[in-house]
Amino acid sequence: MVDAANVVGIVPDGWWRRRAEAAGLLRDALAPVAEQGVRGLPGPVEVVLVVEGRAARVEGISTVRVVAARGSGDDAIVDLVAREGAGRRCAVATADRGLRARVSALGAEIVAPSALPRRASLG
Repeated sequence: MVDAANVVGIVPDGWWRRRAEAAGLLRDALAPVAEQGVRGLPGPVEVVLVVEGRAARVEGISTVRVVAARGSGDDAIVDLVAREGAGRRCAVATADRGLRARVSALGAEIVAPSALPRRASLG
């Protein structure tokens, strides 16, 4: 699971003015992760991108499921980990310390955003 609101901020290109576009570029960059995996998690893996706010209109693609949070993206990720992570290996990509603690308590592994493919710049 990928915390879109947190991970898009890695590229300081004005993403805050174009949140949906930045989330879409992140979704596209994550597509190869489904087959290849990511550091410490060999593929194939299910990739879930959690979006919120203005980015909630981003749609999924065949290799990346997009979940639009109804409220807080962090709360949606915690709910997904609790509901879908039970009995299977689950990892969350975020740098948010509070979210990391919440999902770790549920047994999720943490993936640093820097381990993910970088999204294209908004240029």
